[in-house]
Amino acid sequence: MTVSIDLSVDVTEAAGLGEPLATAVTVTIPDPRDLAADASPMVCFGFPGGGYSRQYFTFDMPGASGGGQAGWHAARGWVFVSCDHLFVGESSSPTEPDKLSFEVVAAANAATVDRVLARLADGAVHDAFPSLRNPISIGIGQSMGGCFTIVQQARHSSYAGVGILGFSGLQTALAFPPGTEPPANPFEIRADGLPAATWVFHYDDEPADVVEQDMTGYPLRERPPVWGSATVPPCAAQMLDKGCVADEAASITVPVFVGVGERDVCPDPHAEPTAYSGSRDITVFVCPRMSHMHNFASTREQFWSRLHEWGETVARSSES
Repeated sequence: MTVSIDLSVDVTEAAGLGEPLATAVTVTIPDPRDLAADASPMVCFGFPGGGYSRQYFTFDMPGASGGGQAGWHAARGWVFVSCDHLFVGESSSPTEPDKLSFEVVAAANAATVDRVLARLADGAVHDAFPSLRNPISIGIGQSMGGCFTIVQQARHSSYAGVGILGFSGLQTALAFPPGTEPPANPFEIRADGLPAATWVFHYDDEPADVVEQDMTGYPLRERPPVWGSATVPPCAAQMLDKGCVADEAASITVPVFVGVGERDVCPDPHAEPTAYSGSRDITVFVCPRMSHMHNFASTREQFWSRLHEWGETVARSSES
């Protein structure tokens, strides 16, 4: 049985903004009996997209149970650490959010990773969980989280592999139904009361009430759902700029998993490997019946399974 523990991580020094700051994380740990006896344990750090909190990785869709994506991976032997960026969810809000550049957020996230790994090594996360002395860590980021993960890996080499989910290393662009004119404002309200971008965020077979709950008022919701965040780092606006993290993406040398839905923000998923010219191991997976917000899709377990298989391959390569 998996267990989830909430932690606060001091990132004051790493952020360097001259004020006390902390990130909020949820560590989902597997039953110790599910840890592979002959392999180093896998620790996966998940970072959410703009307008979402770390609960994006832990919430359950209607009719599901087990703690969302984090619980799914933990039930298969991984430690999954769901993380709020600074100015997101329950993490600290700096006095001047405009100072949160890509680099500052990435530095705080790197410090979060280092300190959580240290607590896991010391056995200081949960009394019933063993100390993890030689873990293999991977980082996954969805949308905005993917952007920050690229910068973090380029500048801090935090991971043995990175999963860039729903973010383009070339140019991120919102998509709209074929044959329609893209609106000047992708978040203008349609006749049904939801933003025009709903089509690329949620697939047609998702529960209408969940889609409505997620998209009403997005991206800056006054009352965000449990998986949402009322605040978004202002630097997120730069994510749609062409090549905004091109240099960082090209410098990554570890394996890269590019995961997108069939309706997503990567105009040409199969061109994405060209962004990661420093890596010799790039996987591209396009999940059917899935839009940009992957963990809401009816095919989400297919997506998680493919990511898990990739992570296990990274682990085996790291051990050899």
